[in-house]
Amino acid sequence: MTKSIIRFFNIIIAALLAGVSFGIWIGFNPMSLSPSTYIEQQQNMIRALNVLMVSLVFSATVITTLSAFLQKSNKPVFIALLIAALFFITCIVISRFGNQPINNIIMSWTTDSLPGNLSELRDKWWSFHIIRTIAELIALSLVAWASIKKN
Repeated sequence: MTKSIIRFFNIIIAALLAGVSFGIWIGFNPMSLSPSTYIEQQQNMIRALNVLMVSLVFSATVITTLSAFLQKSNKPVFIALLIAALFFITCIVISRFGNQPINNIIMSWTTDSLPGNLSELRDKWWSFHIIRTIAELIALSLVAWASIKKN
């Protein structure tokens, strides 16, 4: 019963994390936005999602690792979940050293004083976001596969 509950929450948390990132990727592509619209949208998104996304990726990593060790007797599932946890850790590293430093810079911008390197930082943030989203989707796929895999 404990394994089933952990598997259930593992899928839900991984799906929420990947879903939010996927939604941003599909719905908020900043390339066609004016600089002032981009700044307003990005600052709003950072304020709204920063704590949530950190909490979700940390929770997904912990619960995926826990799920792996609860199922260590099933080697394919155990290995798949450890790999999923590594993908979640990759997301943490990308966020911490890629997106977050750019977020801190973006939060200091105003629409009255547009920075000269806006396009460069926007494009860099976007690239990190796409890579992070792909990692989250791979992790989610592994978690889902592990949850439906027969023992």
